Amino acid sequence: MTNPLTHFDDQGHAHMVDVSAKPVTDRTAVAEGAVVMQPETLALVTEGRAKKGDVLGVARLAGIMGAKKTSDLIPLCHPLPVTKVALDLVPDPALPGIRVTATVKTGGQTGVEMEALTAVSVACLTVYDMLKAAEKGMRIEGIRLLMKEGGKSGRFEAGA
Repeated sequence: MTNPLTHFDDQGHAHMVDVSAKPVTDRTAVAEGAVVMQPETLALVTEGRAKKGDVLGVARLAGIMGAKKTSDLIPLCHPLPVTKVALDLVPDPALPGIRVTATVKTGGQTGVEMEALTAVSVACLTVYDMLKAAEKGMRIEGIRLLMKEGGKSGRFEAGA
């Protein structure tokens, strides 16, 4: 059986996977996460009263930047020509908090799962940063891959 952990060679050393023989295909990944907070903190966002400004707008830009910098942050990720990064940040009173979803696309030889996960992570961290003066007990939760398609392994969809 071959090693399913492709970032390790036969001697168990970490290495960057050689993707040069892989075909270029369209690839998409979608990830999600959430920042859970008190209803009063969420009201600062929804009512536009956060002292640092437009929380959702800044977090959206931070997530886009995070996706583009993934290979600088995750040691064995390939730098990719990201062709699309879209973030949805939705206030959810039932949480209460902000739900974050990122969609990342590329035409390349490896997938964009890490870019989508990084986009969500950075956006959530930015929401926390912009609201921490109001509430330090916020929680970042549920960061996960929802879907990926393209490449040899095809389509993956997370269960509920």
